[in-house]
Amino acid sequence: MTLLETDRPTLDLEDIVESAAAALEGAPTLEVIRWAAATFGDRICLTSSMSDAALIHLVSKVKPGIDVLFVDTGYHFAETVGTRDAVEAVYPVNVINVTPSRTVAEQEAALGPRLNGRNPDLCCHLRKVEPLGKALEGYMAWFSGIRREETASRRDRRVVEWDRKRGMVKVNPILDWTQQEMDDYIEDNGVLVNPLHYDGYPSIGCEPCTRPVAPGEDPRSGRWAGMGKTECGIHI
Repeated sequence: MTLLETDRPTLDLEDIVESAAAALEGAPTLEVIRWAAATFGDRICLTSSMSDAALIHLVSKVKPGIDVLFVDTGYHFAETVGTRDAVEAVYPVNVINVTPSRTVAEQEAALGPRLNGRNPDLCCHLRKVEPLGKALEGYMAWFSGIRREETASRRDRRVVEWDRKRGMVKVNPILDWTQQEMDDYIEDNGVLVNPLHYDGYPSIGCEPCTRPVAPGEDPRSGRWAGMGKTECGIHI
């Protein structure tokens, strides 16, 4: 049984968020993960873009068998799909492939080709935000791998927060990790990494909207380059 079932079955989720956010701010990553696993049991999942498996490695140590949701947009690099397959084979998790309501061909027939270039926000919404939202409906909470240093919009996030758009709890265990801490953890634990990282892609999204980044550039400058866009919409 989870804490929700045994202690206060009528406890409001937003009350949980407020108390946990205060108590767990600055807490060790594994302590945050243990709290979430004990609180939500099988009603929590993990989402991954398959850039690396650091969060998957961390969470699976506490909660083996957890559902890992991967949004397969139809536009991913082959290396990203390969990383997903490797994660499924290597880690004790249940990878769930989440797909949009339309195939790429169906979307292009309905809305025209290259929607990502004409209206990237709509493309992201249809191929990422909407399908993930539907996949999350069966859960009370989800683990996210966002980090404060990645974008300005993530700097004021909390380790436990209320996902008002989806009416659920969002847990960000590695929110305060620096890139160096990520790199060290990956190296020290032999964590799977998308091979595109070694080809100049520090931040990996869909193939049509991602380019390599030159040394010294912002790591996320290769995402939606020249479009004035920094987020796909999942985390805002």
